[in-house]
Amino acid sequence: MTDEKKIEPACNASHSDAGRGEIKDVKKSIFKKAVKKESKEEESSDASSSAKATADEKALADTYLLGWRRCMADFENYKKRQQENQKSLGEYVKEDFMLQIIPVIDNFHSATEHIPEEQKNVPWVVGIIYIQKQLEDVLKENGVTEMDVKVGDEFDPNLHEAVTDSKLRNVSESTNNNEELENKIKKVVLRGYKLGGKVIRAARVIVE
Repeated sequence: MTDEKKIEPACNASHSDAGRGEIKDVKKSIFKKAVKKESKEEESSDASSSAKATADEKALADTYLLGWRRCMADFENYKKRQQENQKSLGEYVKEDFMLQIIPVIDNFHSATEHIPEEQKNVPWVVGIIYIQKQLEDVLKENGVTEMDVKVGDEFDPNLHEAVTDSKLRNVSESTNNNEELENKIKKVVLRGYKLGGKVIRAARVIVE
């Protein structure tokens, strides 16, 4: 009787210790699962944050790239405009310079056209004609050409400038009041010139 009583508490104590051990194991298991879950959530959160940061950085890089491309395009357009402006300025300067030379050539033509035939071989006359030719060569080298205008050509207001001949006007008023002018060139007063395809000085002509 006495021995059974002594053994019973010992068994109870053994069962109690085993229960507490199992509880501890369950707690550990639950704790580990909670830690793993929290760790996974943190990893997922970190991955999401990292992906968002990468997307933000890519968007910022794309914005910078677009801005750089716009700047390059604007710079290229600026260079083209500057080149066009320089070209226009060069053409304007050339045209202005040629227009200053042309009246000098006009004066040479006026002088050489009235030289008597017997004096054309005189040294000073030869020298004047040579200078005239040099100036005409300067025009040609710079793209300036004389327009081919002859007596009898049709008057073209885009190429010719009509000037008044007082004698012709008086004859027309007295004899041809009811007749239309033929619109033909009667006389070339001053030569006309082109720079490329542009008329820089219209030929001055008398029209009948």
